Amino acid sequence: MIDPPRVELWAILPVLILFGGALVSLLGAAFARRSEQAPFALFTLAAIAAAAASALWLWDREPTTVLQGMASVDRLAVVGTLVLCGIGAYGTYLGFHYFERDEHRRNEFYALLLFALGGMALLVAAADLIVVFLAVEVLSLALYVLTALTFRRGPTEAAMKYFLLGAFASAFLLYGVAMSYGAAGTTSIQGLARALVGTTGNQALALVGALLLVVGLGFKLSLVPFHMWTPDVYQGAPSPVTAFMSAATKVAVFVAMMRVLFVAFGPLQWDLAPAVAVLSAVSMVIGSVLAIAQRDVKRMLAYSSVSQAGFTLAAFVSPNRAGIAAALFYLIAYSAAVIGAFGVVMLISGGIQEQTGFDRFRGLARRRPVLAGLLTIFLLSLAGIPPTAGFAAKVLVFGAAVNAGYWPLVLIGALATVVGAFFYLRVVAMMTMQEPQGNDISDASPLPQLVLAVPAVSVVVLGIVPGVIVPLLQEAGVLTW
Repeated sequence: MIDPPRVELWAILPVLILFGGALVSLLGAAFARRSEQAPFALFTLAAIAAAAASALWLWDREPTTVLQGMASVDRLAVVGTLVLCGIGAYGTYLGFHYFERDEHRRNEFYALLLFALGGMALLVAAADLIVVFLAVEVLSLALYVLTALTFRRGPTEAAMKYFLLGAFASAFLLYGVAMSYGAAGTTSIQGLARALVGTTGNQALALVGALLLVVGLGFKLSLVPFHMWTPDVYQGAPSPVTAFMSAATKVAVFVAMMRVLFVAFGPLQWDLAPAVAVLSAVSMVIGSVLAIAQRDVKRMLAYSSVSQAGFTLAAFVSPNRAGIAAALFYLIAYSAAVIGAFGVVMLISGGIQEQTGFDRFRGLARRRPVLAGLLTIFLLSLAGIPPTAGFAAKVLVFGAAVNAGYWPLVLIGALATVVGAFFYLRVVAMMTMQEPQGNDISDASPLPQLVLAVPAVSVVVLGIVPGVIVPLLQEAGVLTW
């Protein structure tokens, strides 16, 4: 008698809650009036809180794989889900505040955000390359629609570019899965590692598959040379969508890349590390250099995200707990800073039309000192200037790279940090040293400023006492089932 398969749905409870909440929200949006936005926002926050609570419940579980080896239950998945839920909560609030000013209240925003979060939560728990591919597609489809949600020409054009290039990247990802299966006879992350350690795996074919997977995931991470879509999409998308996309996508995809490179292709890590180092170095330098030439803050932050992805990837040359902990800390520091920065940009941009050129930020410290102070903290963290979390994150990443023997990569990273400091501090100088230009139509509501103070405080606290979370991140860096 054949035993029926075990369906351990408790192990993916956060994913089920997020997808279930998305379906309920989508049905509600079909029947509710456009003016009723607050119930959708509150329901979304409740679903995110429930998903976070269910993830915490899984913290002390023994690391294992469930659902026939398709999903993993470990502390890395828990940490990834918790960070994603935090980003999702802020994205929800920013979206609520943003679409309040739109005469066509976009209640679909909340369902799409939950769908994207569900795909991301599934991605951080993926234990099979097929699940990685499916999760990437789910989150991508939601982000394509979110980008075009206002139905204006700019966002629609950006969404079309994102979709076309995303489909191209998906082909690379799928080819990578196929090559990996051909090399090892399985798409299981555990199975790949076992086959490549033994004599049953074709290491040359597996290396090709791994590189194709890195190309597919690199598109989602905006790594050079797969970053072409980033400035247009970040500028064209509504600011809450850009904030959510820039932070959450990187967290989810980088966690998936940890499983792919450190576990599935762990036996090939010394062959893959040089390629990873080159991608990291090129992304750090080119992202920083191109950001200097921008005259729009959203485009500047878009190229900055390319550089930040390169910094995060630098930790991947160290395939151990220290490297994983450094990458996770960098993702947390980056997420807090970038979602806060885009939140301030949203408040300053003057409504749905989003005027985000440098002129909007000249003399901001005189017109809106609180917003200028918050943006300064976020930009200093992105630049890696002490005592912010960005500085501590760079120290951890560079330390991991040094321990792996990649001194040249650290030197290139230090150079890119100096270049990056220029364009970040240029905006700070504009806000504090120049005269205001034009009429002030920025949002001066106190509640959004209070909400954005939370990531600002987090950035400072983590910069002063990074040891608060580093031990927990090191525990999450144990990738054995």
